[in-house]
Amino acid sequence: MTDCGCEKAKAELEEYLHNELRHEDAADVREHMEHCVDCSGELKVGLVLTEAVQRACRENAPEELRSVVLTRIREIQSHTIVVTNTEVR
Repeated sequence: MTDCGCEKAKAELEEYLHNELRHEDAADVREHMEHCVDCSGELKVGLVLTEAVQRACRENAPEELRSVVLTRIREIQSHTIVVTNTEVR
């Protein structure tokens, strides 16, 4: 393993957080994060954001809100909109 440096670690942070890097690349990023204060701070922020998004994706909207939104979508879809090409000068 080698220290990949800040530029590479930050560029690959998103993939690292989602376990999308090759094993060797992930090991390099992990090693760098362990020794770099700035990048480890970025990692902590990334982890917090990733966990918050994952929690939000598991939650369901309240049934009343879902009903209102679906009704509005159906209303919009039921109207036909005709768009013509116009030249703007």
